[in-house]
Amino acid sequence: MREVSVKLICDAVARLCISANKTLPCDLVERLSDFQKAETNPTAVSVLNDLQDNITAAKEMDIPVCQDTGMAVVFLNIGQDVHLVDGDLREAVNNGVKKGYTEGLLRKSVVADPLRRVNTDDNTPAILHIDIVKGDKVEITVAPKGFGSENMSKIIMLNPADSRQGVINAVLSAVKDAASNPCPPMVIGVGIGGDFEQCAYLSKKALCRSADKRNSDSFYSEMEEELLTEINRLNIGPQGFGGDTTALYVNIEVAPTHIAGLPVAVNIGCHVTRHESCVI
Repeated sequence: MREVSVKLICDAVARLCISANKTLPCDLVERLSDFQKAETNPTAVSVLNDLQDNITAAKEMDIPVCQDTGMAVVFLNIGQDVHLVDGDLREAVNNGVKKGYTEGLLRKSVVADPLRRVNTDDNTPAILHIDIVKGDKVEITVAPKGFGSENMSKIIMLNPADSRQGVINAVLSAVKDAASNPCPPMVIGVGIGGDFEQCAYLSKKALCRSADKRNSDSFYSEMEEELLTEINRLNIGPQGFGGDTTALYVNIEVAPTHIAGLPVAVNIGCHVTRHESCVI
């Protein structure tokens, strides 16, 4: 048994909130550059150049890459041989978010109640997902999620008979409906299987997978590539001005499901789909 202080988790969450908002994952930046070089639409090329300039400016000026610094989504993979000490885990995570968003001068966008709409003034509470895994480590991923893209996400409860093509059609329909709203080029996270809430969790988790890491099952990795091709044929383009670059990549995560169901969730990320991880 290894003891881990929740104070370390608090400090790590604070650091990740700041760094994830200021510096995009290298694989996403590289993918954006690759599409920029391959883009054939002059207007789209100009927009992609502006997006690249924005990323560079944020890094050089040490400021957030987007004014919407998001709702903090935190994934914790906690080893079953870890004993957490020195306080309450959820409180530690929220204190980390509070510290990160306050000290990092990040926009605070969370309201305490969905209808009364009073700002909590510290961007808490976080959305916290906890998974117990093998080992004696704690892996932390912070994924700030802006709501321009989050608002365009969907859950579709398909029938099993809809099969593979039905899933593809559902994803394409969600992207068409989103159009320019999520600040394309988009990153598309797809969750298939489980039940109503698990497929949504899978789709959010999919957004945190590297752009250059395909699904380990060839059936689904081929589906990811097919979806990316079909999405980029929609001519939505960067910021909705048309072009070959509507999405940068598509990640699919799957889970077992009921014989009578085929749940599908499409979680849409913008061109600054942010996430950063560390291990304690």
